[in-house]
Amino acid sequence: MKKIVLFASVLSFIACGSSKNTMDENIDQAVKYASTITAKDLGAHLFTYASDDFEGRNTGEPGQKKAVEYLKDFYIAQGIKSPMGNNDYFQEVPEEWLANNSRRGKLKASENLLAFIEGSEKPEEIIVISAHLDHVGVNNGEIYNGADDDGSGTVALLEIAEAFKMAADAGKGPKRSILFLHVTGEEKGLLGSKYYTQNPTFPLANTVCNLNIDMIGRIDARHKEDPNYVYLIGSDKLSTELHTLSENINKKYMNINLDYKYNDENDPNRFYYRSDHYNFAKNNVPIIFYFNGTHVDYHQPTDTPDKINYELLENRAKLVFHTAWEIANKETRIIADKAEVKKETTR
Repeated sequence: MKKIVLFASVLSFIACGSSKNTMDENIDQAVKYASTITAKDLGAHLFTYASDDFEGRNTGEPGQKKAVEYLKDFYIAQGIKSPMGNNDYFQEVPEEWLANNSRRGKLKASENLLAFIEGSEKPEEIIVISAHLDHVGVNNGEIYNGADDDGSGTVALLEIAEAFKMAADAGKGPKRSILFLHVTGEEKGLLGSKYYTQNPTFPLANTVCNLNIDMIGRIDARHKEDPNYVYLIGSDKLSTELHTLSENINKKYMNINLDYKYNDENDPNRFYYRSDHYNFAKNNVPIIFYFNGTHVDYHQPTDTPDKINYELLENRAKLVFHTAWEIANKETRIIADKAEVKKETTR
């Protein structure tokens, strides 16, 4: 009798193990890795990144140099490589170039920071996820910490990169390559992204899309009663497919209220033209701009990390991750069906 019971127990154990393995295989991998993006980790990064130690991260200044070193150290610690090889994560933006392109005074040399996960099946196709690393610095002795603008996007990018690295280490993709692009000089006229698109590490023709994150940690006056929102700008400008994919992914995973108020061509704020995605869009690269709108602390010394809604920041970061995951792993590259055909000029 004991032998029969023991045999039955062994069968049950094997069956349970087999069932567990089957269940594990059926887990939605996107959900599994998105769950590693947490409010706690985002907060830990942001209370450092938007601290007084970084002196408002003004382009080319010592605080901004500290900021890029913080980002570099993170990517090295995670084992996320530079696309330029070795530990060279910086795309230098020369002082002379900045002088010729800035309309907001003389600037010191600065740098974009690039980190990269190579695709497992279609490495030549590149998804760019971006956030700007700079802010406005110090004014009249007051430090403008820029926790929301764009500390929130910067730390979201770090957490998204870490989630993709965990997936890659487990052999779960991404099939396409992902470039994590931290650009400088956004506050001086979208300069870092302009420099990158003029001097791309990867051909813009191979760039599938740009998902740009700029201010996703706060609630604006319009949504005080409905904080579960994010403004999406530009998703339908160049690719019908990207817009549809974005909508479907949100419905499947996040159910955030996607507000298209600022996507209107007649919007007087013209936000479509005011963040780094625009330099990609000008080059026919489909884009989505994720944005929470402005608030009373926008470009004020009161934009501090204690005012960030970290649960909202987590959910919005997860939305970007899920969208990037789908684009990176779908069978076919998204089509830019609305891209302008550039006519060749003859002399």
